[in-house]
Amino acid sequence: MPTPIDLKSFKFTGAEAAPIADLHTLSADDKHSLLMAGVDVDERMRSGSFVHMNHSNVHCKTNHKGVEILDIKAALEKYDGLPDYMWKLVDPEKDDFTRGARDNLHGGYFIRTEKGAKVTDPVQSCLFIKGNQVGQNVHNIIIVEEDSELHIITGCAVAHDAKGAAHMGISEFYIKKGGKLSFTMIHNWGEDTTVRPRSAGVVEEGGVFINNYILLKPVKDLQMYPKISLNGEGAVARFNSVVVTPPGSYVDAGSEVILNAPNTRTEIIARTLTTGGVIINRGRISGTHVPAKGHLECKGLILGGGMIHAIPELIADVDGVELSHEAAVGKIDQEEIEYLMARGMDEDEATSTIVRGFLNVDIQGLPPALQEVIEKTLADNEKDMF
Repeated sequence: MPTPIDLKSFKFTGAEAAPIADLHTLSADDKHSLLMAGVDVDERMRSGSFVHMNHSNVHCKTNHKGVEILDIKAALEKYDGLPDYMWKLVDPEKDDFTRGARDNLHGGYFIRTEKGAKVTDPVQSCLFIKGNQVGQNVHNIIIVEEDSELHIITGCAVAHDAKGAAHMGISEFYIKKGGKLSFTMIHNWGEDTTVRPRSAGVVEEGGVFINNYILLKPVKDLQMYPKISLNGEGAVARFNSVVVTPPGSYVDAGSEVILNAPNTRTEIIARTLTTGGVIINRGRISGTHVPAKGHLECKGLILGGGMIHAIPELIADVDGVELSHEAAVGKIDQEEIEYLMARGMDEDEATSTIVRGFLNVDIQGLPPALQEVIEKTLADNEKDMF
């Protein structure tokens, strides 16, 4: 079980950072940390970039006229406090972590599309922590206006030499009528890092929300459970997650989707692998209107110890809702290993091939540039999984 978190042991003041006009000026180690979180310092094929380091926004750049990217503090000032969006989906009194983000906000990103804009190249963002025992409070707001399309790669990372860190991240998503958002999180935390995201979103009529989550590196203690409400007819949400935990990592993660209108659909697909850590894999679909469909799939693989606890939940309170789930936890079939070894692979190569196939989640609707980032992240981290 995770140990209680003493927020007083982290520094939530005094860790400001200077602006960085050119990400190439980062150290080689820091650039590598960002790369492992999906952030390209060359900013090639990107519609914009945002980097927040410790307690400061250090880099904010927009390359596409159809999308606005601001530090959340600048957005609050520009839009009179964002009364229609700020703290509308997440309760600031939910727990100590939300209260901390409300009372001592360090920053975060505000990303908003123009109505009808098709922003095909991804926007990239990184929430980065350097130093020892640094605590970080951020609040992110994403607004996808009517009939617009946006892809975001958001990486979170800790410097390789950082000792102890705490990240408290609030995220609120608003997908308007006919809008589409692909939101890919690639986390590169550290073995001494505590992470507490608190996220929620709402999807209007005909909107699409695709959420991809990748965690292949150690983390001390992570707890996340985003909640998405499909409030408009024909709205769709898909969650795809790949989580790997080595010894010492504790991850309690999942997602909830509420089918709150007719003809809504959702699919939650999770692939988890432990090589000695603990994974609590949650998933919940609630159906309140018909017709509506939802499918939940939780598959786990234990490789060399550890524990996986899958908790799928389906809730329906009206006739005609179609909900299903599939959950399985197991180990690699020895016959599969022997089959590949008989064709020339050694045991390690065979195991790696099987694991790579298991973690490969087919994600529909992503642009090629974003799909390449996901595939490269899996490949670059493969040697560290074991």
